[in-house]
Amino acid sequence: MSFDFDTARPRYDTDSQKWQKYRGRDILPMWVADMDFPVAPAIVEAIRERTNDPIFGYCRPTDSLIEAVVEYLENRHNWTIDPEWLVWLPGLVPAINLACQAIGEPDDGVFTFTPVYPPFLIAPGLRHRELQTAALRHRENTWEIDWDATAAAITPRTRLLLLCNPHNPVGRVWRPDELQRIAEMAEAHDLVVCSDEIHCDLILDPIRHTTAGVWGRAVADRLIVLHAPSKTYNIAGLACSYAVIPNTRLRHALKRAAVGITGEVNNFGYVACEAAYRHGESWRQALLDRLRANRDLIEQTVAAGDLPGMHMTHVEATYLAWLNVEALKLEDPVRFFEEAGVGLSGGGAFGDDRYVRLNFACPESTLREALRRMKAALEKRSTH
Repeated sequence: MSFDFDTARPRYDTDSQKWQKYRGRDILPMWVADMDFPVAPAIVEAIRERTNDPIFGYCRPTDSLIEAVVEYLENRHNWTIDPEWLVWLPGLVPAINLACQAIGEPDDGVFTFTPVYPPFLIAPGLRHRELQTAALRHRENTWEIDWDATAAAITPRTRLLLLCNPHNPVGRVWRPDELQRIAEMAEAHDLVVCSDEIHCDLILDPIRHTTAGVWGRAVADRLIVLHAPSKTYNIAGLACSYAVIPNTRLRHALKRAAVGITGEVNNFGYVACEAAYRHGESWRQALLDRLRANRDLIEQTVAAGDLPGMHMTHVEATYLAWLNVEALKLEDPVRFFEEAGVGLSGGGAFGDDRYVRLNFACPESTLREALRRMKAALEKRSTH
């Protein structure tokens, strides 16, 4: 079956958060992390079939859905789980906040690597925890963990480590040896590890994702692993995700933190999740081909000097390019590129304002037009 990843669909007048931001303006939205591709036909069909039962009350995951998730983790990520370990949630951002609430006490520390997805930086403060960070180190076209800076940042009050794997926004897939060092660090400092693996099925290079779930029993007792089909299958608006928590005490702590705060997953989220895992693989493989081609186009454009003053590190996973604009000395990089007709995410929200993030999950024609606009703006600037 062939899938359409080529037709551009401007959606300024739809309910799209991504496109509504620039409604009435000629700006291509390439900021928030959802895709401009129609979802897999199997998901659309499953949702359509669910509407045949026109009752949409509070719901729970079916046995069939739970079986699909268990099989997905086993077959794709080599992780055998007990269905009792699953905690269903309406999104990973609530899950990150719940982890910060459930682990430790007020003023305890929550550690993470920067730059990172903004909720990692915001959630600790919202839950009266101290944010502790260590910056990733850029070296030879990749990103590395600075182990010395990490050791210096963790204190006796640190209780939780928020891990992003693959890492948003730098697109790095953490290797087994790096994850082993994180596991050893967690054991040494008695840390709970909350591993956000929402991009784990968007690996663009021939690298295997290693889930935190296979670290071993000793570490499993201190794990909260977050998964969702939302990024991979472009169904974030259906608000369906889940935490896998082997330790009973931790699982109950997260559930207690959610009482009265976190809402239910909706009917269509559950249906879409099962359809994605059972019937979405051929679509996913075709998606990865398009994303690889788009990534390569950006990397080649930057390497050729067609975006003068901008630099890019190789993206191993996700559909997000992390672009260094430091040499341009722009007062407001996001506004500069918006004026050029391209809407990007500012790096400051991720912890490093020397960068902007570009979402390349779009038709090739859209990406080429965005790169053309950016090039024209940079060339015009250099002549003034």
